[in-house]
Amino acid sequence: MPVAWNDISTAFAFVSFDGGGNSAYVCRRTGAVYWQSESGDDMEELPEDIETGDYLALPGPRDLDLGSRLVMRFADEVLPDHADAIAKIFSRKGAYGRFKDFLVEIGALDRWYDYEAAASEKALREWCAANGLEVEG
Repeated sequence: MPVAWNDISTAFAFVSFDGGGNSAYVCRRTGAVYWQSESGDDMEELPEDIETGDYLALPGPRDLDLGSRLVMRFADEVLPDHADAIAKIFSRKGAYGRFKDFLVEIGALDRWYDYEAAASEKALREWCAANGLEVEG
């Protein structure tokens, strides 16, 4: 059963938000997406048979290698003159905030957001294909 790309991408954003406290599952049979939050928000109940092979847990960004390695690929490919400075930023905790501040300073924040969105879509579509999910849209 096909799954709407919008449903998959929205669920991925949900899973990516809130430091890993959210999860989403897609049913291979129906294409339905189910959401769960550890914060106890009013989410729909998960199906009783969620533990069967009919459901896939959507990955988070780290599962798709979209963390600091993606930042370094961006630096190497898009901002090679700043790659060393960006590597230095990521040598300490709290790097993402400083990284975005740095991008604002050099006028490259929108380029990062575009790069990140394209890489996320590519990785998520590849994950869907590898897991036998037919995606519409």
